[in-house]
Amino acid sequence: MNIVSLFSGTGGLDRGFEEAGFKISWANEFDKTIWKTYEKNFPKTDLDKRSILDILPSDIPDCDGIIGGPPCQSWSAAGSQKGIKDPRGQLFYNYVDIIREKKPKFFLAENVAGLFFKKHKKSLYDIFNNLLDLGYNVSYQLLNARDYSVPQDRKRFFIVGYASSFEDYFLTPQKDNKLLTLRDVIYDLKDNAVPTIDKNKSNPKTIIDNHEYMTGGFSSIYMSRNRVRSWSEPSFTIQASGRHAPCHPKAPKMEPVKKDVMKFSKGSKNLYRRLSVRECARIQTFPDKHILYYNSINDGYKMMGNAVPVALAKKIALGIKKDFKKFHNIKINYKEKGKLLNLEDKNLNLF
Repeated sequence: MNIVSLFSGTGGLDRGFEEAGFKISWANEFDKTIWKTYEKNFPKTDLDKRSILDILPSDIPDCDGIIGGPPCQSWSAAGSQKGIKDPRGQLFYNYVDIIREKKPKFFLAENVAGLFFKKHKKSLYDIFNNLLDLGYNVSYQLLNARDYSVPQDRKRFFIVGYASSFEDYFLTPQKDNKLLTLRDVIYDLKDNAVPTIDKNKSNPKTIIDNHEYMTGGFSSIYMSRNRVRSWSEPSFTIQASGRHAPCHPKAPKMEPVKKDVMKFSKGSKNLYRRLSVRECARIQTFPDKHILYYNSINDGYKMMGNAVPVALAKKIALGIKKDFKKFHNIKINYKEKGKLLNLEDKNLNLF
């Protein structure tokens, strides 16, 4: 099945779908700091580097599915929370417009949990109604990546639509029995990370690709809570900034001073370093062959922090692939208005 990828980033969704047997025929990414990384890792995919605002539907090839994660900063709890009032939030409508014109058999949109804050209910209701009117049965759910072979607490919303003529929905993937820990994925990297060079530029002396970490002080916001998970735990969420990367598990957990103030354990300050970009990539379940290209190390952290974990993407892709085997002989049309299925608990039954 041919897939079109929008807001592709470094390609977490793309790699997961590719590993599940889909073909990523065309992708779009506007951030020039990502272009080389994407092209090197997906050499067979046609990468369009224009803003999605400048792309006509006719520029995009016909496809079986459309996947993507519209920019999340305007919906994030850590951001401005302006939602649809933010130009970045409005890009979700561009995503919907492309679905309207290309009529894929399915689509997938990923975003932060903040998308479902009550303050965004009206905007989200409008987005859902647009998708239902296009003739898609839409299901939505909050997934924690740690339940799907990802050693990280990372909650994200997934919205999946199937052509209404299939008379079915994408359902919650089955959780894995075993939770992965930091020891499972980065223990072998513990002794050979290197710091960046001057002004946090990439260090040419890395033994392992991207196994370098940001240096510099830790802000009061960073020091407001513990940033260390032990070897026997999954990681904190990998964020899109080196300054907020979790500390390496070789360090003791931070100690409380007073409300919203923590400190490094006495006598162990030299053990507190940020996770390297390669360690973040491992935690995001990218294979080591997925090499990141950057000059400023923060661009490496940004690419990893904005990505969908590959293992989670693959799990979802395999579920979609399995469903489409059932749909093999069903004629596709979009005449009937779709229905909305909430796969969450009652507290999230917003519509």
